[in-house]
Amino acid sequence: MKLAYQTNTWGGVVGHPAGVTSVKDLLYLANGSTEEAMRDIAAAGYSGFEVFEGNLAQYADREDELRSLMNELGLELIGVYSGANFIFREILGEELDKIRRSAELAARFGATHFVVGGGAVRATGIADQDYALLADGLSRVADLASNLGLTPSFHPHLGTCAQTPEQIARVFDLTSIGFCPDTAHLDAAGGDSAELIRIYGDRIPYVHLKDYAAGAFVPLGEGELDFDRILGALREIGYDGWITVELDDYAGSKQEAARNSRIFLEGRQETRASDT
Repeated sequence: MKLAYQTNTWGGVVGHPAGVTSVKDLLYLANGSTEEAMRDIAAAGYSGFEVFEGNLAQYADREDELRSLMNELGLELIGVYSGANFIFREILGEELDKIRRSAELAARFGATHFVVGGGAVRATGIADQDYALLADGLSRVADLASNLGLTPSFHPHLGTCAQTPEQIARVFDLTSIGFCPDTAHLDAAGGDSAELIRIYGDRIPYVHLKDYAAGAFVPLGEGELDFDRILGALREIGYDGWITVELDDYAGSKQEAARNSRIFLEGRQETRASDT
């Protein structure tokens, strides 16, 4: 089991304020120390990490600094996360320019996966055409990322027009981009993440594992999700790629939360091995 961890536990999920008036500058950002996050992730026993595009952009002119830290800690950059509205034609070019710059930087640092979320909900509600617009944008991202040697995937997210199983199906009927399941987002939206993994197993290059309870994200094993079923589904589809554990924010010890999630996952794997 190849395990990585997202750095957004350190600082939570925010966005670059420049994006309010400049779409091309609207970057996902964790409002914490990437160096602290990486040190804690390595100390918690992970061999890889994922980072938001905005945090990676902070090292655009300090490449040697990040590379040196990765080498020191023995951490591999597994994924970079980006996103966009995708449904507004008049700003799509600006959004794709931002995504292109983020993907180019991800490729420079040797990332494997480029993950995007998106699919805005209009003030007037979701329009039928939005699924085709979203799918078109995702297909463009897939081409862009693939041309840079990255593996692209779509991460359905709460609060978008592609969060429920039915909505996700409409998008995937129109684009061949890969699927990055986020277990907590899928289940919280009324889906069954284990079943969705089985349905779309042939297009899953990358996985996010996340748990939640009472509407809040929590370390793996402390929430409501059935990870025996989820891990069983991953085994059924023959998945052997990277698994990134994610916890958007956490009030307690970040390193302890990361370690506890790793211990939980490895324990489930050992239990399965002893049962067979």
